[in-house]
Amino acid sequence: MQSLNDYIVKPKGKRYNNAVDIGGKKLIINTEVFNHQFVNREAEVIAIPKNTKTNIKVGDTVILHHNVFRRWHNIKGEEKNSRSYFRENTYFIKEDQIFAFKRDGKWKPTKGYCFVKPIKNKDIFSPNKEQPLVGIVKQSDGTVGVGDLVGFRPNSEYEFVIDGQRLYRVLSSFITIKYEYQGDEEEYNPSWA
Repeated sequence: MQSLNDYIVKPKGKRYNNAVDIGGKKLIINTEVFNHQFVNREAEVIAIPKNTKTNIKVGDTVILHHNVFRRWHNIKGEEKNSRSYFRENTYFIKEDQIFAFKRDGKWKPTKGYCFVKPIKNKDIFSPNKEQPLVGIVKQSDGTVGVGDLVGFRPNSEYEFVIDGQRLYRVLSSFITIKYEYQGDEEEYNPSWA
């Protein structure tokens, strides 16, 4: 099966990441279908579109938009699947719903996106543990270098946990400045990630 314009994917694992394993016991951390933070965002590519030239191949793992696997309630209170749903474990998605793909154990963002790791806040009087709007580029589409310390626009970051690291997906065009390292920057990864 192959679509003309859509990728066909299946979730890696379940649709939601609602439980964690703590000391051999399963702890349910979410019971709501509408909370986007617990929706699985990793999928495996089953088929690529016929009419699209792409670097993504069948079998690649991809990072998706949170609404692909998400369920929701309509105005009558009936639980529904997302518009991407085709049948159990099969979803049709557009190219702009893919933010990164993994091949040979390495993540590569799609064109227009970078993934930035936040850094610890050095201001001892601030209640924020991470410095706002600043981070270290971990994955780049080539517009900035991996390892660069950058600043980005407010409200342009979107949180993902990829391979146990909390990263912000930032549109490459929203990265506004490249800073010089001071030598005391430290990456921030909260314990829950």
